[in-house]
Amino acid sequence: MGVASLVIGIIAVILGFIPCVGQFAFIPAVLGIILGAVGIASAKKNNQPKGTAVAGLVLNIIAVAVIVAWNLLFAAAAAAVDA
Repeated sequence: MGVASLVIGIIAVILGFIPCVGQFAFIPAVLGIILGAVGIASAKKNNQPKGTAVAGLVLNIIAVAVIVAWNLLFAAAAAAVDA
């Protein structure tokens, strides 16, 4: 699950930095956060390395933060134009 979270995180971060395309990466990024958390818990339980799961979790959190930042930027711009 850690590898899946990492792959989803890489794709979500790349798509998240592209304006207006990040909307499509939000749901996979949230799914990647869930997979990363489950991967960390599973690795901890089985006494295995959890590096890929942690990296995937961090990338997905960054992707969600970037997507939210773009949404706030666009909302502020729309409010400024409307006013």
